[in-house]
Amino acid sequence: DFKKNQEVILKIDDLGNNGEGIGHVDGYALFVKEVLPGETIRAGIMKCKKNYGFARLLEVLEPSPDRVEPQCPAARPCGGCTLQHLSYNAQLRYKENKVKNCLTRIGGVDLTTVEWLPILGMQEETPWHYRNKAQFPVREQLDENGKPHAVTGFYAGHSHRVIPMTDCTIQAPIMREILEIALAWMDNNNIPAYNEEHRTGLVRHIYIRTGYHTGQIMVCLVCTRAKLPHSEELVAQLREQFPAIATILLNVNAKNTNVILGSETHLLYGPGYLEDTLCGVPVRLGPLSFYQVNTLAAEQLYGIAAQYAQLTPDDLLLDLYCGMGTIGLSMVDHCRELVGVEIVPEAIESAKANAARMGDAIATKSRFFCADAGAAATRLAAEGLRPDVIVLDPPRKGCDEATLSAVVKMNPQRVVYVSCNPATAARDAKWLETQGYRTEKVQPVDLFPRTKHCEAVLLLTKLNVERHIEVDVSMDELDVTAAESKATYNEIREHVWEIT
Repeated sequence: DFKKNQEVILKIDDLGNNGEGIGHVDGYALFVKEVLPGETIRAGIMKCKKNYGFARLLEVLEPSPDRVEPQCPAARPCGGCTLQHLSYNAQLRYKENKVKNCLTRIGGVDLTTVEWLPILGMQEETPWHYRNKAQFPVREQLDENGKPHAVTGFYAGHSHRVIPMTDCTIQAPIMREILEIALAWMDNNNIPAYNEEHRTGLVRHIYIRTGYHTGQIMVCLVCTRAKLPHSEELVAQLREQFPAIATILLNVNAKNTNVILGSETHLLYGPGYLEDTLCGVPVRLGPLSFYQVNTLAAEQLYGIAAQYAQLTPDDLLLDLYCGMGTIGLSMVDHCRELVGVEIVPEAIESAKANAARMGDAIATKSRFFCADAGAAATRLAAEGLRPDVIVLDPPRKGCDEATLSAVVKMNPQRVVYVSCNPATAARDAKWLETQGYRTEKVQPVDLFPRTKHCEAVLLLTKLNVERHIEVDVSMDELDVTAAESKATYNEIREHVWEIT
């Protein structure tokens, strides 16, 4: 039996889904943060369950060769970058294995029949300072003299305790300078930071967004009310110091909630948005716009999706969970028509505007409408829409069964699944495989270095035996038999298409 505060010597065997180490003492599993496979550690037990427990790292007795010193001094208490102590190449191996394990254990996918592509990581000089968006909570703390002052940073793991920092190693470097000016402005003008416990104070968050290709910057202060004293002074300081700032906003959120942004936004300077491009698609980003936080890696991700789509000029492309339309619009030159579906009204308006900025020809063959993906897919299937390719880019919870059922009813030749959660992607791939699709290719992509998260692109193709073909196609007509032919699955499939 084990008990709280007991110290144990532990050999770490593996990493869990959240990047925590897993070790066993007399068959009892313990989860420990900030440790690596192969390490021997001294740990203190914090919590005991019947079959497993949680412990904290006290000392690394035998370190792993993959262990590195975190660049961020707040890496241990901060709840963000859980893998900073792991070398980047080892991070990529961990994430690739994570995708493989999900596909085999949850999805039941036979990887020997899948074209598996090694994970795409960022270039060695760029896995730091890659994020183009950050939302920094603001709180009041006492300095060494006992005087209150405004601080910002990120929450400690599983808490709302702010770890003070302005120089986050995965955020764009310019954010530090903007934060320091904003915090000094608050202190100089006695602008109170938000107190979450008492629900008092004014400034809750400082939200900064940057355009990777344009260099434009958006600054948004999230406050408990619309009146912000001395805001003109802050705007003047920021504009003087940072000419790249395109817009400055005041967002109002007075609710007792973990949601950062409220629905009310006031313009302090500029047009209310910044401009950027992603895969050549021009976009305008406001505070509520969904946009991939790692531009370079997102362009890799969408490029893989375009390759998997294999679009031809006669194809109809359906983009479910389309957001601002970026994935579909990045492929629109290669298809006959694009239909995009998204549940967020502002995102659909942005998608339509993005298409219009790409020219009349693109706008004419692109249509976007606002609806739940499942309901929209069901309606489109009932209307007889027969897309050749469907792109799915769902949230972390994956697709619901209504969406997947409608996808199958529309009978596309290819489904390109862009996933931010390999577990739900594996679950959905398994469902589609029961309905006549085969997982053909998988490409993991690292959009979030130093963190536990990993994206992946899956290509699922319709099996020929399940296709609703009007004519009979026999092996004689193909002039080939299974025994005689060394043709691949794809070659036979293309022959069938030519005949039909």
